[in-house]
Amino acid sequence: MKPYALSAFLFLLIVYLGVQALTGERGLLSGSARDARLAASEAQLASLREQRADLEVRVRYLKADNLSRDLLEERARVVLGFSDPRDYVLQVSAPPASPAAAARS
Repeated sequence: MKPYALSAFLFLLIVYLGVQALTGERGLLSGSARDARLAASEAQLASLREQRADLEVRVRYLKADNLSRDLLEERARVVLGFSDPRDYVLQVSAPPASPAAAARS
């Protein structure tokens, strides 16, 4: 059995590497899953870029040289929790947590 041990080991190594080349994380058969993850990541990136652009515009209007009174008033109301007497304020309470959700946390 000794002369065949090295051959058997090399054969098993080649089989293992072959299986990994086909079905592994970066294998030939997992290309569609990679493409789906790439598309989802690109969509998330586009969303984050859009949010960043919106935040950059808001920051620009909150700077001292370009101060927007409307945006400043909106942020002050949100941060301080105040509202104009003419505003309609709807308070929405969170639904009570279910016992199963409370047990998980």
